[in-house]
Amino acid sequence: MRHRREGYKLGRDKEQREALYRGLMISLIEHRKIRTTITKCKAIQPYIESLITLGRIDNPHNRRMALSRLASKDAMRALFAFAPEQFKDRSSGYTRITKLGPRLGDGAEMAIIELL
Repeated sequence: MRHRREGYKLGRDKEQREALYRGLMISLIEHRKIRTTITKCKAIQPYIESLITLGRIDNPHNRRMALSRLASKDAMRALFAFAPEQFKDRSSGYTRITKLGPRLGDGAEMAIIELL
């Protein structure tokens, strides 16, 4: 039974799952919109929201925290370039998930996650 088990496993162990989340977050920051399965969208949404909250205030501590979570200097710089002015009036809710329907190959539910 899965009582009191939180989070998404996605059929991966911890290191693979963290690497997957990191890659999805980097892609989302660089492209502002990505197309993936709905489960992966829901899994990375809280992480990307906390990253954007860090990116709203540009100081060395927040840059180090974002870099430790992203492990990509280019993505970190892009985050701190657009987040302060794009999300200055918003306190939360920086992303939107739009369902697309099933994928042709295996029937997995697809979705688009995008920055507002």
